Amino acid sequence: MKIIPVLLSSLFFVACKENTKQSSTNSDPTSESQESASTSSEVIIETSLGTIRAKLHHSSAPITVENFLSYVDQKHYDGTIFHRVISNFMIQGGGFEMSGQFPKEKETGEGITNESSKSKSNQRGTLSMARTNDPNSATAQFFINVQDNNNLDYPSMGGYTVFGEVTEGMEVVDAIKEVPTGTSMALSLLPNGRYNSSPFNDVPKEPVIIQSIRRAPSDN
Repeated sequence: MKIIPVLLSSLFFVACKENTKQSSTNSDPTSESQESASTSSEVIIETSLGTIRAKLHHSSAPITVENFLSYVDQKHYDGTIFHRVISNFMIQGGGFEMSGQFPKEKETGEGITNESSKSKSNQRGTLSMARTNDPNSATAQFFINVQDNNNLDYPSMGGYTVFGEVTEGMEVVDAIKEVPTGTSMALSLLPNGRYNSSPFNDVPKEPVIIQSIRRAPSDN
């Protein structure tokens, strides 16, 4: 299972560390506009609570964007859920689907190289990759920051790679972050291909479904 801080006792959240990475809001506006014009693509995330549109950061996280789009093109995300929601932190999804009453983890490919040292900051509305305590373990799971989470930036905890940002539908993100949550049993995929049933915290009581993620049509 891919994870970010504040999930069960096995995680390693160090919230008190100072962020040493510059926020993306302080970056060169010229390079920002060049990225937007020449190298950024957009995706449309259809959820059971509404539509989110996001711009991807090809220039600052090329490996991560290519990996994410490979899962998009495989329709991996269709029918997955936001399985972890913390109203003052983030909403996480893309790795579990409902199997009866319980979330069940989907199979993925190998982990990718962590690009957090050159990616943008984990600011409100940005998309970032979830992973285990191995910085190079991100596969398909992602999260959307619902507040500024600079403590997730490189080098703290190895950093969490930001690969996109919400351009439309932040009200949908805010609606998702407020859904009632609780503890639920979930089926995590083990390295041997078997499943382990264990309790997960912060699971929406009513599933919030990612109906699909698709590349947005080009304006050209």
